[in-house]
Amino acid sequence: MTRPRLNVLVLCTGNSARSQMAEAILRHESGGRVRVESAGTAPQPDIHPMAKAAVARLLNLDMAGQYPKKLDRFLNDRFDEVITVCDRAAETCPIFPGHPAQTHWSLVDPAAATGTDEEKQRAFDATATDLLSRIRSWLDLKAES
Repeated sequence: MTRPRLNVLVLCTGNSARSQMAEAILRHESGGRVRVESAGTAPQPDIHPMAKAAVARLLNLDMAGQYPKKLDRFLNDRFDEVITVCDRAAETCPIFPGHPAQTHWSLVDPAAATGTDEEKQRAFDATATDLLSRIRSWLDLKAES
């Protein structure tokens, strides 16, 4: 018997780095078992180029077709789970139809990193690596339940 496909929303503030990387990684790692969207409470105009570089270099993933989206467009959608990847988004996360499960991962915003471009990119790379680990663990838990 095949399990139903999970619907997941990844939420952060700017929807330009953490949640976008999580969307790409979760889509890839789930092998189609998860329909994933990401959104922001105050989305930026574009995905941060260092977020794209991190998932491309470290995970060989392309974020083509992804773009920042405002949370409002998903308020009436049904999700099985909402994953917040920043504290501010977790504090203001609305109640969605059907009361989906909520998971919170408190991740530092790599876009706030200072230093040289190389140091900033390392912050994005570290976030992508952290997300990959968390997503793999999350998927393992979902497979067991």
